[in-house]
Amino acid sequence: MNLYILRHGIAVDPGTPGFENDSGRPLVPKGERRLRKAAAAMKEMELSFDLILSSPFVRARQTAEIIAEELKLQKRLHFSDELVPDGDFRTLIQELNGLKPAPENALLVGHEPHMSRLIALLVAGDQRATIEMKKGGLCKLEVENLRAGHCARLAWLLTPAQMELMA
Repeated sequence: MNLYILRHGIAVDPGTPGFENDSGRPLVPKGERRLRKAAAAMKEMELSFDLILSSPFVRARQTAEIIAEELKLQKRLHFSDELVPDGDFRTLIQELNGLKPAPENALLVGHEPHMSRLIALLVAGDQRATIEMKKGGLCKLEVENLRAGHCARLAWLLTPAQMELMA
């Protein structure tokens, strides 16, 4: 399985009046523009996904919706509470392993530091490895047998600026 991990785009800052609830913070216009460029880069790389699984928090949902729309994959978009900032990795992995047919290429959309910890767990077997994902950054993991521990190889990690150069 190829597991792609995307951090949500640039969103309204935490604590902004009117957006005190973290789950309700939306993307800002710059975040939306950058994600459209990221989607164009994904097209250039000829990426496609059997599954797009996103956190239901507004900024992640909007991120996933933009990517799904630009790649014409709206019917493959689903949501998981395990991708919210305090979601459980083991339950997420069980959820992914339970899919029939198993996806060959899956995109997970979520938050920091949750996504970096997931990458660290799958690549190094330890959530403490330091990995930094920028807002709108994209990572590719090559997974032999998905489990909660060392089971993946980091193929690449792209910043939004790098993806903009590809678009």
